[in-house]
Amino acid sequence: MNRREIEQLILLKQEGAYWDFKREWYSPDKKADLLHDIICLANNLSNRDAYIIIGIDEEKDYSVSSVKSDPNRKNTQQLVDFMRDKHFAGGIRPMVSVKNFSFGTNEIDVIVIHNSESTPFFLTEKYQSVMPNNIYTRVMDSNTPKNKSADISHIEILWKKRFGMLYSPLERVKSYLKKPYLWDESPNDYFVGKRYYRYSPEFTIEDVPDDSKHGYQYYLFNQTDTRPRWHNINLYYHQTMMFSLEGVSLDGGRYFTPTPKTDCISLNKYHSCVLKFKYYIKNSIEYIIHKFYYHRDGDDETIAHDKFMECVLVFESDIEKESFKVFLMQNWKNKQEYSEGIFMPYFETVKGYNMDVFKEEFYNSQLIKKMLISFRGKKENEVRTS
Repeated sequence: MNRREIEQLILLKQEGAYWDFKREWYSPDKKADLLHDIICLANNLSNRDAYIIIGIDEEKDYSVSSVKSDPNRKNTQQLVDFMRDKHFAGGIRPMVSVKNFSFGTNEIDVIVIHNSESTPFFLTEKYQSVMPNNIYTRVMDSNTPKNKSADISHIEILWKKRFGMLYSPLERVKSYLKKPYLWDESPNDYFVGKRYYRYSPEFTIEDVPDDSKHGYQYYLFNQTDTRPRWHNINLYYHQTMMFSLEGVSLDGGRYFTPTPKTDCISLNKYHSCVLKFKYYIKNSIEYIIHKFYYHRDGDDETIAHDKFMECVLVFESDIEKESFKVFLMQNWKNKQEYSEGIFMPYFETVKGYNMDVFKEEFYNSQLIKKMLISFRGKKENEVRTS
C-alpha cells in the first residue's frame, strides 16, 4: 500500500470490495462498528490487503476531512490493543496497522487490514452487537449485516483460502512449504532426500546430489569446511515437475540451502555487468525453500547458516532490489565509506581458480551489505519526512 494507491481509490469516488471510506474515526459508542468493519474486510473475497480510509467525506464529493484533531484517532498500537481482547476462533486475529498521509495541511489515516490465509475470521463470544460464530465478509461495497452470516458460497471461498485450495499447484506448494513441520520423509533411494506434504502427499520435494558440478563461489570461503557438494532441488505435483533449482551442501553437510540468485550492475558504459551480488527475494520460491531447509536444530547448522547469510542480500521485493541497484550505481564511488570493520576469511587456494577474484567478490559482498543498510535507512527517513 502506498500513497498513490490510496489517491487512486479516492478518485474513484466509490467504495469497493476491499476499501471503505469514513469521514471521521469511530467514536467510543461505535466500537462494534469498528470491529465489524475490520472483520468484514479481513474476510474480503479479493484475496488482498484491505483499507478503511478515514478522513474522506462521501457527502461532499469525497473531499478530504482532516483527522488531525480527531479526538478518537488511533495509532497502530492502540488498534492492536483494541483487537487483542476480542475472542476470535483459534485465537487468530486479523493483522492491522495504521498509516498516515498528509494532503497539504490536511491528514487522512488508513487502517490497513493485512491479507491472511487464516480466513475466515470470526468471534467465538459476542462483542456488543457483533455476533459469535457469524462469518462476515464484504461483497462489492456492502458488508454482511451483523445479525447474519455470509452466503455459503462466500464462506466456502474463505475456507478454501485457508486450506490453499484457491491457488494453482505452485502457489499452493509455496504455502505448504512455509510449514516444514508438516512434511514427512519418504522412503526412497539413500542418496535422494524426498519429502511429501502430509495432508496433500501429491506434493513432494527432493534434493538430488549432482556430482557433475565442481565449481566454487565466493560465499563458500566463509565456511569452516569450504568444499561444496552441489544438488538439484526438484518440486513435484504428482509426477509433474513444477520447479527445479540448484542447491548446495555447505560446511561438510552441516547446512543445506538452495543457491541464491545473481544480479549485477554496470559501473560504466563499456561493461554490461561488472559488479555482481547474490540475493533472495522474500516470498519467492527460492527464499521459501531456503527457509524450509533451515532446521535450527543445532549450533553447527546455525553457524554455517549465519556465515552464509553474511554474504547474501535479502530483498523485500523486486521493486526494492531494482531501487537498490540505482542507489548502488550512484554511490559505489563512495564505497570506502563502508569499508570499516570488514572481516576477510582465510582463502585456501583452490587449484585452477584465480583466488583474487573470489577475494574481491567476497569483499564487495560485504560492502554491498552495508550499503543496503544505508539505503534502507535513507528510505525510512524519506517516508518520515514525506
